[in-house]
Amino acid sequence: MVCVRICNALYGLKPVLAMFLSHLLSTGLNIIFKLIANDGMSLKVFSAYRVLFASAVMIPLALVFERNKRPKMTWTVLAQIFLCALFGMTLAQNLYLESMIFIPTTFTVAIVNLIPVFTFILAVCFRQEKLGLRSLQGIAKLAGTLVGIGGAMLFVFYKGITINVWHHTGLLAMPQSSTSSSNPHHSNGYALGTVLALLSCLSSSAWLIIQGKLSKTYPCPLSNTALISVMGTVQCVVYALSTERDWSQWKLGWNIRLLGVFYAGILGSGVVVFMTTWCVNMRGPLFVASFSPVLLILVAIFCSLLLGEKLYLGSFLGGFLIICGLYLVIWGKSIEMRKMTRVEPMETPRPSEAQTIEIVSTTPMPIHSTTSRG
Repeated sequence: MVCVRICNALYGLKPVLAMFLSHLLSTGLNIIFKLIANDGMSLKVFSAYRVLFASAVMIPLALVFERNKRPKMTWTVLAQIFLCALFGMTLAQNLYLESMIFIPTTFTVAIVNLIPVFTFILAVCFRQEKLGLRSLQGIAKLAGTLVGIGGAMLFVFYKGITINVWHHTGLLAMPQSSTSSSNPHHSNGYALGTVLALLSCLSSSAWLIIQGKLSKTYPCPLSNTALISVMGTVQCVVYALSTERDWSQWKLGWNIRLLGVFYAGILGSGVVVFMTTWCVNMRGPLFVASFSPVLLILVAIFCSLLLGEKLYLGSFLGGFLIICGLYLVIWGKSIEMRKMTRVEPMETPRPSEAQTIEIVSTTPMPIHSTTSRG
């Protein structure tokens, strides 16, 4: 009995361990983003390589596991795939990577926690969510939205004192050029990076809204992801070719650039997406969303330790308010989902009452249909 209980407990911890491992891999991905930016690689080219590697992974999986399950492709589905690739990959990734040039990685990840808040706002605008101010869940979702936006504003406009956690400059810290906008003396870099991160969150929220409709019209997750990756590859490559004139940026070599592209494409867009999808199927989207602050904590620890990033009091306060707003929205949504999935018990007629109904009924019907009802 003790062994059975231990096995059941370990099986129940699988989603928790999967989400922790997923955020640990995502932490490494954010560190690689910063190292590649400091190395001088064009982030537009890096984003194009990333979705290219992701397509190379997802296409064979979709062909093998969903060969005879894909529905017919329509122009509506193709348009939704194009928009998902545009908002979810091209805009969201490029804006996110560009924001990391101007602000520390920890701050960028903290702002990413606003995605559920922006998603709720867009869902209300497109009438996919009801505000419901007369109900507890509606008040919680609105309060979480306002608290999250207030945290983002505090994050942008207030720095405060510098908090030194470690007594060194970072184990993997690399010297940056004097023209880099991430210089602390650059007055507009902090605000610009925050705006880019907020636009990335808004783009990701728009992708979630469109993805919800695409999942209903094209319910094949592997093929869905593969098609979005292919469309995103075309968009990112065209964008990188039109904006990056230095052809040496496309050379990878045996260095941090090749490692970063391989890590981001295979692990970041492959393993992390798979584990996240599995956890959504096991525990639901609210369970996955509730682990967002774990990524912020891991990134804050490892980026300050490895990259020597400075932490400010305003960042802590703003990040705390963003997390509080996130949990208020999740709590309100969980109450709403419990009310929607609550099924009222149906009263079944007693055998004597059923027999009485059959005897009184004078409508002619076949004998086999009468017996089947009993």
